[in-house]
Amino acid sequence: MKQRKLEILLEQVKGFDSPNAALEQYTTPAVLAAELLHFAYMQGDLGDTVFDLGCGTGILAIGAKLLGAEYVIGFDLDRKALEIAAKNAEKMGVDVEFRHCDISGVQGHAHTVVMNPPFGAQAKGNDRPFLLSALRTSDVVYSIHNCGSHDFIGKFIGDARISDWYTTGFPLKRTFKFHKKEVETINVEVYRIMR
Repeated sequence: MKQRKLEILLEQVKGFDSPNAALEQYTTPAVLAAELLHFAYMQGDLGDTVFDLGCGTGILAIGAKLLGAEYVIGFDLDRKALEIAAKNAEKMGVDVEFRHCDISGVQGHAHTVVMNPPFGAQAKGNDRPFLLSALRTSDVVYSIHNCGSHDFIGKFIGDARISDWYTTGFPLKRTFKFHKKEVETINVEVYRIMR
């Protein structure tokens, strides 16, 4: 499937009803989700088991399944988001399992983790537990982070290594009252990390 077709399909995925600022619940835009997933697909990393950590309403998990992942599980702390995710998967006609779980409680093993973790805008270091769980449960990680995170991530991941990374735009829709613009594109970095 071409990246643009995936993006068009993912635009149908419903976002949060009432996002929680403390959890940094920003809906991953379809354009960015399709870009990250197509990158993983082209690397051959979406053929086996895929975990989506902090899956929210399921856009990355659903996209991974649309691209042929054999088994996909999305993990999130927010039960309401998981209910929306399950409805989204049903609407998209894909079989994705969703589990209610704190990020540190993720169990099992996947070949690949895909995630858009909190950037730490509300509480510094919120992305760290996501990176730790991803590295503990998978062979390869695809993750979105604030621009300028390369040195931190390189040190934080220990023996793992960044095999690829690039900068792209994250069109952030006005989600909370403190947002000034309807849409603001922020620069982010997408990482492929291997254990």
